[in-house]
Amino acid sequence: MEKLAVGAGGLFDLTGKVAVITGSTRGIGKAIAERMAEHGARVAISSRKAGPCDEVAAAINAKHPGHAIAVPANISSKDDLQRLVDETRAAFGKVDIVVCNAASNPYYGPMSGISDEQFRKILENNIIANNWLINMVAPEMRERKDGAIVIISSIGGLRGSTAIGAYCISKAADMQLARNLAGELGPDNIRVNCIAPGLVKTDFARALWDTPEGEKRASAGTPLRRLGEPDDIAGAAVYLASRAGAWTTGQTIVVDGGSTS
Repeated sequence: MEKLAVGAGGLFDLTGKVAVITGSTRGIGKAIAERMAEHGARVAISSRKAGPCDEVAAAINAKHPGHAIAVPANISSKDDLQRLVDETRAAFGKVDIVVCNAASNPYYGPMSGISDEQFRKILENNIIANNWLINMVAPEMRERKDGAIVIISSIGGLRGSTAIGAYCISKAADMQLARNLAGELGPDNIRVNCIAPGLVKTDFARALWDTPEGEKRASAGTPLRRLGEPDDIAGAAVYLASRAGAWTTGQTIVVDGGSTS
């Protein structure tokens, strides 16, 4: 993705903004963090393990000095998420943008076979944790009358699945979470949206594309005849977080190469 219009007054300029991005040490989250930093934002890099967080933050700071911090956090822990917000505020003074990207999917198979523990983990990590994090930052956004929240959902939330049904349920719920919060927070100029990617070439989805035959099969029904790359999703996130997306809220933007068209 080429660098979009950047600079004072540019529609995609994020200079002066601070973004918290969960699951940002690889794949879609990492691409979003890199592109937001490129467009001027300061970013908090977060995933469960400290080492990868430090590595990604260091790489961003090498290109954009002082633009990244590393804050390890497990999204299943409310205390961890609060610490993520607190440390971001301590380093950068505020939080303007939240990207809820981290998610879990510990089960593949029919709904009849999922354990209660697996189902609860999916719902708690993919829905409840997002609501925790958003509500931790919403008060300061209300005070400033400005904020942008992006939830990474999935086209799985738009159609049935016989293999990842519980995950798809959680992603459909994220779309409704965005609609609900858009209504609640909109009067204070806080925008809440989802991005619903199709199959993107990430480690998270590696089992679906990691052979030439698998990739060919997975992309065959996509009008653009290719799978997504993390940058394909990062562009949409930059749009939603910037002035370009100032009148977009409560929406789910599908970025899937046309596979649901």
